[in-house]
Amino acid sequence: MPTRVYCCCSALRPRYKRLVDNIFPEDPKDGLVKADMEKLTFYAVSAPEKLDRIGSYLAERLSRDVVRHRTGYVLIAMEALDQLLMACHSQSIKPFVESFLHMVAKLLESGEPKLQVLGTNSFVKFANIEEDTPSYHRRYDFFVSRFSAMCHSCDSDPEIRTEIRIAGIRGIQGVVRKTVNDELRATIWEPQHMDKIVPSLLFNMQKIEEVDSRIGPPSSPAAADKEENPAVLAENCFRELLGRATFGNMNNAVRPVFAHLDHHKLWDPNEFAVHCFKIIMYSIQAQYSHHVIQEILGHLDARKKDSPRVRAGIIQVLLEAVAIAAKGSIGPTVLEVFNTLLKHLRLSVEFEADDLQGESEGSANLNTSSKDNDEKIVQNAIIQTIGFFGSNLPDYQRSEIMMFIMGKVPVFGTSTHALDISQLGDLGTRRIQIMLLRSLLMVTSGYKAKTIVTALPGSFLDPLLSPSLMEDYELRQLVLEVMHNLMDRHDNRAKLRGIRIIPDVADLKIKREKICRQDTSFMKKNGQQLYRHIYLGCKEEDNVQKNYELLYTSLALTTIELANEEVVIDLIRLAIALQDSAIINEDNLPMFHRCGIMALVAAYLNFVSQMIAVPAFCQHVSKVIEIRTMEAPYFLPEHIFRDKCMLPKSLEKHDKNLYFLTNKIAESLGGSGYSVERLSVPYVPQVTDEDRLSRRKSIVDTVSIQVDILPNSIPSDDVSTRVYPPEL
Repeated sequence: MPTRVYCCCSALRPRYKRLVDNIFPEDPKDGLVKADMEKLTFYAVSAPEKLDRIGSYLAERLSRDVVRHRTGYVLIAMEALDQLLMACHSQSIKPFVESFLHMVAKLLESGEPKLQVLGTNSFVKFANIEEDTPSYHRRYDFFVSRFSAMCHSCDSDPEIRTEIRIAGIRGIQGVVRKTVNDELRATIWEPQHMDKIVPSLLFNMQKIEEVDSRIGPPSSPAAADKEENPAVLAENCFRELLGRATFGNMNNAVRPVFAHLDHHKLWDPNEFAVHCFKIIMYSIQAQYSHHVIQEILGHLDARKKDSPRVRAGIIQVLLEAVAIAAKGSIGPTVLEVFNTLLKHLRLSVEFEADDLQGESEGSANLNTSSKDNDEKIVQNAIIQTIGFFGSNLPDYQRSEIMMFIMGKVPVFGTSTHALDISQLGDLGTRRIQIMLLRSLLMVTSGYKAKTIVTALPGSFLDPLLSPSLMEDYELRQLVLEVMHNLMDRHDNRAKLRGIRIIPDVADLKIKREKICRQDTSFMKKNGQQLYRHIYLGCKEEDNVQKNYELLYTSLALTTIELANEEVVIDLIRLAIALQDSAIINEDNLPMFHRCGIMALVAAYLNFVSQMIAVPAFCQHVSKVIEIRTMEAPYFLPEHIFRDKCMLPKSLEKHDKNLYFLTNKIAESLGGSGYSVERLSVPYVPQVTDEDRLSRRKSIVDTVSIQVDILPNSIPSDDVSTRVYPPEL
């Protein structure tokens, strides 16, 4: 009788329940009953309105089996669900999906790693199904949280830990693919989801960094490795996520990267940070590169009070990002990049100055020197970034940046610069001047303008030459090197390196072109200004050998790039005036500096005489050099700039044959068709307002001394023939 009742009840049960029950064998080891599964599938396809009930009943059975730890039946239920999902693609599948996701959630919540992996695999299969219509109510918040938690698995068994982490990464990848293909794709990009997804991926990516430290380029992993290595799988998922990012949601994916790097202190050392941002820059669409750069700049501002090494790490990441972005679209962030970098350069110098001041007051601790060195690391990183960024800009933007940086250089006695130096003091101001000029040097490297007026417009030339009058030999060196970058349009500077007597200039194979009309106009307008700064630069008391070498190069490059006959005469006048100043010594220069000027004049006249190839001029220069070699070697660069060179006690008693004579130069050039009337007019620099602003002896005094002393100190046929008032 009881058996009969059971059969009646069984017969009265809904068909879909009987079909579901039939797929489960008595022994779960036998697996899914395939024949009955085919019947269930046919029924579901034929009556799609029943899918909702089938799913609910399967979910009910699975929940009961999970609680009872009947893993075999759980596996069968999930296999049946997977097959039903793959077979049914109609609109009626929507309610069934809810039951399916409920069952996957049950598996993910269980403490069984095997069930968690099973649920993840089913979810990934579901994520690859393209649904006919979007679901406006379905959310994946739970799955984002759960998969992210699995990515951080700390199971004591390494194999199980790796298996769960891989499942978590694959689950995140499935969520991303499912939501991006959905019309409601924006939900996954919300900050509360990105703040879980991105750190989970980075956490797993970081593990491969810890193992191999990224020594050399990473090799392309095999397909099997991608499935077994959480780090590689996480990196691929991270690239895919970024590749799907759009203008409106990309920042939400990038900002959690900063939080992760901050939290785990990964800016120092910053190898992993660099690796992350390389992935970001190569994965996002090129037109969004400037957004990432803006985010890095913003984070640099936010961490401006952190340790120098942290700031340097962020700046180096910026450099890598800029290096990649420079190949594509930089966007409107060019000035913002430079403005932020220059602001942090000032801050770094200010921190360095504060440390030095504390040390001088006796309050510095043992770490002061290391802090100073760390700040120099920050400054060098900033300059390197500025230089690389600037050198990759198109010419029109590079010109703007040159003007922008030059406008930031503080000059004593003026307030036209745009950088706040009120807290720096003299030492800090000098430091910021050097840093800015080094930045400018980097930006101008490799710059090739067709005309010199393009490279050195008046609005740039005037402020650039102002620091060349400062009482700091390093500042003057940097100004000259910037000038050389802009003047050397035919790459001749390397051939002129070092100050020396060149036996045959033709061996240098100097490249030059005919002087164009624009360059001639530039020299008529600005030539006297250039001569003046070279002249005054030679007479600075703190000059070292490099200063004389750079001044010699300036004269040589001016000759190559800008010299017509008139300019050649002016340059020779300038050289003779320098020789006069060394002999008269109205500035009371040490003997080394006087001999250094004499050596510079010898090297330049030897160069220019061979460049214009006037035999009589070359003969006179060669004769003077030959006599100096025997009687006064300290007047030649090869000797005076050598260690332990013997210096004379005075120059007044030297034979006139040791000097370059104006009358003989005029005679030799006049015989070759040069207009030499102006050679009889000694060069005297113009007086400008800069002299009142610079920290040096007034040029007005210098001029009056020279005009008064020159004719009485040297016989007229030795150096110059007549003295005229200064040129106006």
